[in-house]
Amino acid sequence: MIDFNNNATFAKLAPSDPNAAWEALQGILVPDEEIHLAFRGVRDSVTFTNKRIVTLNVQGITGKKKDYTSLPYSRIQAFSVETAGIFDLDSELDLWFSGLGMVRLEFNRDVDIRSVNHFIANRVL
Repeated sequence: MIDFNNNATFAKLAPSDPNAAWEALQGILVPDEEIHLAFRGVRDSVTFTNKRIVTLNVQGITGKKKDYTSLPYSRIQAFSVETAGIFDLDSELDLWFSGLGMVRLEFNRDVDIRSVNHFIANRVL
C-alpha cells in the first residue's frame, strides 16, 4: 500500500473494524497499546494506535508474507490533509517523518479526514 521509496499508494483506504485490525496485528502491538482508528485497502491496512501508525502490507499471491511498518508519532515533523472534492474523490494525509521523508495515505470519500487530522494533531502537537 505504501511505497516508501516512491511515496505512492496503491489502494484507497476505507474505514475498517478495529477488532479485525487487532487480530491482524497480534504479536506486533505492545501490551498497553490501544487501537483508535483502522483503515483497510484491498489487502493492506493502516492502523492508528495510541503510540504509532502501523502499516500492514500483505505480499505475494498467497498473502502469507506480510510487512509491518511502525511509524511513531514522535518522528512526525509535519503533516497535511487534503479533503475530497467534486472531481477528486479521495482525501490524503501527508506525513513527514524524520529520517524517512514523506508518507502519503490516500483515503476514500467515506473517511472523515478532518477527524484523522484531529487525531494526528493530538499526538504530534
